Order: sequence, then structure tokens, then C-alpha cells
Amino acid sequence: MAKLYFYYSAMNAGKTTTLLQSAHNYRERGMRVLILTPALDDRAGRGRVASRIGLESPAEAFATDDDLLARVERDVAEHNGRLHCVLVDEAQFLRKPQVWQLTEVVDRLRIPVLCYGLRTDFRGELFEGSQYLLAWADEMHEIKTICHSGSKATMTVRVDDSGHAVQAGPQVEVGGNERYLSVSRAEFKRIARGEGGVEPAQGSLPLR
Repeated sequence: MAKLYFYYSAMNAGKTTTLLQSAHNYRERGMRVLILTPALDDRAGRGRVASRIGLESPAEAFATDDDLLARVERDVAEHNGRLHCVLVDEAQFLRKPQVWQLTEVVDRLRIPVLCYGLRTDFRGELFEGSQYLLAWADEMHEIKTICHSGSKATMTVRVDDSGHAVQAGPQVEVGGNERYLSVSRAEFKRIARGEGGVEPAQGSLPLR
């Protein structure tokens, strides 16, 4: 039975790597997949997804107002019904109607959908896409990563160009290790209270 899956984590936990491994597993068995990625995240180039360890794949870019059910139906028609899985990168950027459309891909077209994304933003608040994936997904799985303190990282901190923690600003600001750090909830609260800095992950800017 097809299901809607949500794989969530903090930043830099290997979500895209896991997505690409899933795509490889399907393709290795002669099955066809459709990878969707939000057009606003073009760090790997428009219509591509890439992991930090060098894996990458072509993908279909979608805008915030695109109908994803219609997009999948069109793909199915163009390939004579041969589509075995839909994978969505950076799924936190989905809008509520698009998450509903993905449930229709599962329930109406009987195609499994695997979504990979952040659960919360740098303020500790849910993204719209993540909120409705948490509400409507059939299965949810956490992809774990580690805070510099050694505890499990569940929160994300945004830093500015000088490496200082940012407490306000737009929810969506695309970036990678140079812009975000994954920390434990305890560290997130400590930073929010202004109680000193943290030791950053290697390659990240320091928090002060």
C-alpha cells in the first residue's frame, strides 16, 4: 500500500543523502522515480539536488503555487504510467495545498511519496510544509544528527555574516553550513538567552 512518508531532522543531518540513496535503491531495481525540489532553493542549480558528500541527481523544480498532483499526473501520462515513487527534497518549503496534493498522489494514484525536510526554523517554529506533513503523513521518521555538545541536535540556529546568532528575520533564507548550525534544545535555549557562544561544527562560523 502506498504511503506518505516524512523524514525530518535539523540541518546537516544527511536528508538529501538519504533521499538520493532511496532514489538509487528504486532505480537499481529497474523502477522509475520523480524527484521534486523547490525552485527557491537553487544552491545546487535549478532542477538539481545535491548532498554535502557529493551525491547529486537531476530533479524537477516546483514553485510555491504549482499543483503537485497535476505535475505527477502529467509525468505518469508522459511515461505510460511508469512511476514508482515521488521524492521531495526540502519539503519544509511545501505549502499546505501542496502537502494535500501529495496525499492525493498517494491515495488516488497509489504512488508512495517520500518527503525530506526540516521540522522547525531558526526560531523553533514549524515550517508550513512540515506542519502539514506532521499532521497528514502516514509515517514519520527522524534523521538524527549531533550537537557540538554531544547531545542529539533537534534545533537549528541561524547566524549572520559575522557568526552571531540571529533571533529575528524572515523564516525562509536559503543557506547551508555557512548560515546554520544544528544544536540541542538545551543549547538553543542557552543561545536564545544570550548566555555565551557555542563551539561550532567544523567548517561553520562561530557563534558569539
